[in-house]
Formats: sequence, C-alpha cells, structure tokens
Amino acid sequence: MEISVVYSRALAGIQAPLVHVETHLSNGLPAFNIVGMPATTVRESKERVRSALLNSHFSFPDRHITINLAPADLPKEGGRFDLPIALGILAASGQLPQEQLQAHEFLGELALDGSLRPIPSVISAAREAAMAKRSLAIPASCAQLAAHVPNCRVIAADDILTLCAHLNGNCTIEPSVLVADTTRVCYLDLDEIVGQQMARRALEIAASGGHNLLFFGPPGTGKTLLASRLPGILPPPSPAEALTGLAVRSFYNSTECSEYLKRPFRRPHHSASQAALVGGGSIPRPGEVSLAHGGVLFLDELPEFNRPSLEALREPMESGEITLSRANHKTTYPAQFQLVAAMNPCPCGYAGDRDRTCHCTPDQVQRYRQRISGPLLDRIDLHIDVPRVAASALLNNDCSGEPSARVRARVCSSRKRQILRQGCANALLPSTEIANACLLERPQKNYIESAATEMALSSRSVHRTLRVARTIADLAEATAISNEHIGEALAYRSREPGQ
Repeated sequence: MEISVVYSRALAGIQAPLVHVETHLSNGLPAFNIVGMPATTVRESKERVRSALLNSHFSFPDRHITINLAPADLPKEGGRFDLPIALGILAASGQLPQEQLQAHEFLGELALDGSLRPIPSVISAAREAAMAKRSLAIPASCAQLAAHVPNCRVIAADDILTLCAHLNGNCTIEPSVLVADTTRVCYLDLDEIVGQQMARRALEIAASGGHNLLFFGPPGTGKTLLASRLPGILPPPSPAEALTGLAVRSFYNSTECSEYLKRPFRRPHHSASQAALVGGGSIPRPGEVSLAHGGVLFLDELPEFNRPSLEALREPMESGEITLSRANHKTTYPAQFQLVAAMNPCPCGYAGDRDRTCHCTPDQVQRYRQRISGPLLDRIDLHIDVPRVAASALLNNDCSGEPSARVRARVCSSRKRQILRQGCANALLPSTEIANACLLERPQKNYIESAATEMALSSRSVHRTLRVARTIADLAEATAISNEHIGEALAYRSREPGQ
C-alpha cells in the first residue's frame, strides 16, 4: 500500500488537536516534501527521519514522498511529528502493517540513531488520546508524565526499532504504570516566624478563602519569609488542578513530574518583562501567572516592576486565565493563582517607621506609590503592615505562633465549608452569588453601606470585602456574617503603605 495515515497531536496552548499524518509514495524523481503548514522545525524532520530509519536497519524508499499534516490550516511546530512521519513512511512502503497503527497515536522526536527524545506538553496529548480511546506511543522519558492522566494507555519506547517490534507483534511493550511518588511534600513552616501575629492571621484568611495579599513595611521585617509560608497552609490541590499545573510546567520541563501535588510558589525578579509574567512570544508560551496556576505568585518589591507588566495582571486576577492573541495564534492558558506582593512604603523604606526617620520628600513618596495603579490595588483584598520585630524577640527566638500543620487544618476545614456551600473558594465566588452566600441582616447592611460611603469603596471593593468577611466567618465556623467579621475585613482594606 502506497498511502498511509498515522494519528498524532499538535500543540495549541494546553490543548492537543488531532493531526492526521498522511503519507503517499509515488513514482518520479526521489523527493521528500512536507505540507500542511509546517514550521521550520517540522520541515527539518526530513533529515532526522531519513537518518533514523537507515540507522535502525529499515529501508528508506527511493521514491517521491509526500507528507500531509491535516488539517492544513493548523500550525505545526516542534519535533513531535518525527515519529509519526517515520511510521507513516514505513507503513506506506509495506514495512509496517497499517492496521496496527489505527489504535495508536504517536508523538516523539527522533535522534539520528533512531532513539526517541522527549517532547513538551505530553500531558495534553495524553488527555485527548484517552478521550479518543486510543493508546499513546511516546518516548520512554515522557512515560511517567503521561501516566498521570487517568485512563490513558501509554506505550513507551526508547527507540523506533523497539516500537516497531511492538507494532509488528514481535516484542510486546507493556503499558506504563504510574509509579507513586513516595517523597513527602515539604513546605516552609510558619513556626519559624518570630512575632507578626497580624500578618500570620492575614495569611490564614488568605489561604482559607484564596484571597490576594499585600505586605508592606520597612526593609528586613520578614515580608518575604511570610509570603513563602503561604503554600504550606493551603489545602492540597485536587487531582485535576494538579494535573493542569503539571501540563503547564511540562512546556519547559518535558520529563520532570516529582512533587506534582505540591503547590507552586513562583517568585519572578522585578526585572521580568510583561511576556515573562503573563506569557508571550511569536508562538505564545505560558508565563509566570500560568506556571503559578493552583499556587502562589509572589512579587517582591512590587513598585519596581514595570507598569505594563503589573497592569497585565489585572485580567487574569479576575478571570483565572490569560488569553494571548497574535496575528496567527490565539491561545488561552490557565492562570488561577493567588497574588502575594511585598513592598516598602517609600523609596527609602522607612515611611511610618517608629524607629527610623524617612528622608523621602512627599513628591518622591507619591511618585513611588503611583507606580502601582488603583485598579490593581483594588484587586488585592488584604493590605497588611509588617512592622519591625524587637531585637530581644529575635535573639530569644520567640516563635510563639502555631505551626503550619495546625493552621492548615483550620484552613482545610474552612475551605471544605465553602466548597459544600457554593462549590468554590470565597475569592472565586461570582458577584451574582454573593447575596446568597453572604446573607446579611439589616444592621450588617447598614454597617457596610456606611463604611463604603466613608471609605469611598468601589463596587468591586465592596464585593471583595464581603468575600473576606465570609471567609472570616467560615474560619469562626459561623453561619451568618456579623459586624465583627465585616469590621475585620474592612480593617485589612483600609490600611495603606506608610499610613
């Protein structure tokens, strides 16, 4: 048979659309053409495939070879099509039975000696293959990553010769089985923090409801230490959430899958560009907001980030995803993260400090604070002052606070209440559902109405304050929101750097 069809998968964000790799051998001068909107990396596969087949003791047909990657209007890039192209040539030339290929999908980059190299984002392809009820044949180095996908039959091989022996029935490859990761997930512990009771309380509220958080205070007071403890008190991720995060991270590490149940903690430097934060490139790739999906994005020295980069965070903070649009590409990546930011109150860092004098002029302080827009601050629920800790407490190592395990138990209990009540964390509660989840009596309504008027709160601020108050009530195991809960939520929003 001089024509064959092999199934493969392209890469479009975290989606993996099906690609039919069609191969036709015809008479005429020897040639090797690939059509179907291939990128340069795909066109270069001709030489890799030729050398791999010859070095694996197969016969390379001395004929006119046409490879069509359908659908033709879908861009294809990377070395992931090397394996299906090679198998298509073998099937079209009669060296491999065509019927054995129909129950499989194939992905893999070929080395010149015929061995298989890993490819990025194999999890997306494994998900789609499982839904299509076909086996996925991939390089052995990607097997454990793909095995995380439920109901996916993964056939892993080190080289094309071994895979062909399996397809011919000469040497069966057993499907890959997920090897349980026995490594204990470790986080930094809250009991290492000295003092800072208010900040610890804010961390517990943020973890319970999934709220965004801003720490401000003089240099060296522990803002970064506090932020790094947040992942350790968050509830464990659900399997679906962990798998999505692993799929995003596999863009940059196509074989690493250890600690995939660990909440990510991303800490980009303040010199990071807008594309590094939210994703970008001619073919859009995920940025830090997507790599932090299901975890924490920590921005230290918040005013030092460039303004466009910070403004680009506003949409994903609301929607939980980021859409990157280019002339020929439109890609959406998940970006459900908790933002934790840290900043000094002024350029010198000592505005409002009781022990050090600030030497900044009012204009310098104003320009420094204006680097952060009002709409961005409006999306941060908790503004926490982190004051200096007394030297005597530090020297005596006065860690009188609770350990992370005890705090996490309360957080998990509170989060469970939220899921049972509304199906999501309080921070993700839609505005249309706030009235049902945050039942207020007339005294509470009057309280928040007067506070909103006095503090000039926007509609978004009022809703976010109610969500925080709902979280505080959940931590207290209270059914209804009281004035005390609303007052605490308003106190966190009323704090401003240096005031």
